[in-house]
Amino acid sequence: MAARDYGQYCGVTRALELVGERWALLIIRDLLVGPRRYGELAAGLPRIPSNILAARLKELQAAGVIRRIPRLRTIVYELTPYGRELEPVVLALGAWGFKAMGEPRDEQVITPDSMTMALRTAFRPQVSATLPATAYAASLGPADLLIRVDGPALEVVRGDGPADLAFAAGPGIRAVISGELAPERAIATGVVEVLSGPDTLLDRFASTFHLAA
Repeated sequence: MAARDYGQYCGVTRALELVGERWALLIIRDLLVGPRRYGELAAGLPRIPSNILAARLKELQAAGVIRRIPRLRTIVYELTPYGRELEPVVLALGAWGFKAMGEPRDEQVITPDSMTMALRTAFRPQVSATLPATAYAASLGPADLLIRVDGPALEVVRGDGPADLAFAAGPGIRAVISGELAPERAIATGVVEVLSGPDTLLDRFASTFHLAA
């Protein structure tokens, strides 16, 4: 049963009853990256109270959005096929919210899963299809990600590995993705630090990942 009943017979209303409670869509965002244990979900959402996380997982499971599965003597949560249908909705919300993000506050954090979904939101397969395959090792705040682009295909995984361009950046990477800060200027001002590889590949990154602010 929905935690909140709006009393209207409408698809938008029903969707909000199922996933509109606070934290629910952020749990779904992280599960779109991959299955997660309870502790991994809690670590990725550091401000969520444990009782709220447990309640949201129970509600989403009852709604058929997520399921619990045993894996290596532990329980992980993953999206059901019905839950995965929310991916374009989450990506569209991310693109819409990107326009109003502004500068980060001191207490705001970047997580590997949130950054992975931000990259998936900004990815332009129609552009990358015309470019050579490229691997980027990006340290984005505390998130170390290996980003592989091959034609219109994108893969983002945690950790590092062989890359054509390795770079480090904080929240200022938003200005590069939005086009407000040119890649060469981002490097010159220290917003982006190139660790290895040719600086010019940051232009390719900015072309491949772009969202208008």
